[in-house]
Amino acid sequence: MRTLIFAVPTLLVVAGCQPDQHGGAGLATLTRDSAGIRIIENAKPTEGSRVWQVGPEPALTIGVREGEDHDMLHRVRDATKLSDGRIVIANRGDDELRVFDASGNWLESWGGRGEGPGEFSGLDHVDTWPGDSIIAWSGPGSSILVFDSDGNFGRGFKLETNEDDPMGFYVFPTAVTAAGSILAGQIPSIFDRVRVEIRDAEGRLQSSLGEHPGIETHRVESVRGSARMITMYEVIFGPTVGQVPWGDLIVHSLNDRYEIRAFAEDGTLARIVRRDHAARPPTAEEVEGYIEEQVSGYPDDIAAEQRGRYESVPVAENMPAFTSVMVDGRNHLWVEEYELPGEERPGSLWTVFDAQGRVQGFVETPDGLEIFEIGEDYILGLWRDELEVEYVQVWELER
Repeated sequence: MRTLIFAVPTLLVVAGCQPDQHGGAGLATLTRDSAGIRIIENAKPTEGSRVWQVGPEPALTIGVREGEDHDMLHRVRDATKLSDGRIVIANRGDDELRVFDASGNWLESWGGRGEGPGEFSGLDHVDTWPGDSIIAWSGPGSSILVFDSDGNFGRGFKLETNEDDPMGFYVFPTAVTAAGSILAGQIPSIFDRVRVEIRDAEGRLQSSLGEHPGIETHRVESVRGSARMITMYEVIFGPTVGQVPWGDLIVHSLNDRYEIRAFAEDGTLARIVRRDHAARPPTAEEVEGYIEEQVSGYPDDIAAEQRGRYESVPVAENMPAFTSVMVDGRNHLWVEEYELPGEERPGSLWTVFDAQGRVQGFVETPDGLEIFEIGEDYILGLWRDELEVEYVQVWELER
């Protein structure tokens, strides 16, 4: 198993240790400081409890099976809600930012596929930007574009290379921070350790958070005819990386344990949020099911070959502790529960923590909804029907 390169200092001296009852529904938390790190220990909410509720059905659905081209969505990668209620959708199928009013009516489209000013190649993200502007970007190495609230193209820029990495190797933008900077870094699935950076509004290096764990992979060599092949496989049930801005901190954490680590912009570990969690190893049946899921869809001969390769891939010591992390419009941290094989939940279950990392309780979100944004009173995400037709939906969030 991977050894984390940003180890927590040994807790020899504990200062300011205090229990509190600020969590939702009287849930106890224990907060302490050690070597400049704020550590918050939380109880697990009781099963069946829900601190907030999501509406019983979508308040707004955008997208159709058949209709006008601008209403038919394809390969939606992201969406954001503007202060005036408009919804901006990053539709990668044609590299357009499609704009809809608060009732779901199409207003206009910005951008489009190409290499010219205001155009995209592989549209990937859209977000709000200071000054009522909108920022959007494509994959690694592509331009970051800024539009005003009326869709007028303002400017484009790229992440500048630096002396440590003159080629800008796989450094790409991932999110907009609360201060209007850009969180950027290397792709975790490619490197064992990844650089995490804050870039300014021109793409220049503002600060470096140093190197942090990536995703552990395993190298499998094989021979096909006269060709020697090398394939990289992720560890079976191995940890993935959760990374998101959280106020003035940056979360970068593996999900191999229920421990969310948040860093200051200089890379120092500033906060650790833990929640009670019972770790358990995967069973042989679960490992077999994992492999079958990975090889499904291949022709029988290729599937058999892939199964043979998986025999040498390591298996994680324990199942993941959670799936993903998000931050909402009130700076609450949402941690998605990991759904164990065989579990059948009606939707996704999240543990919500307040801005200080104190547990509030569970929130359940609709089944099949890929969440893009959690606002003050809404959840915005992508849903697909049985024909894989895409819809962007807004659901009311009752706090």
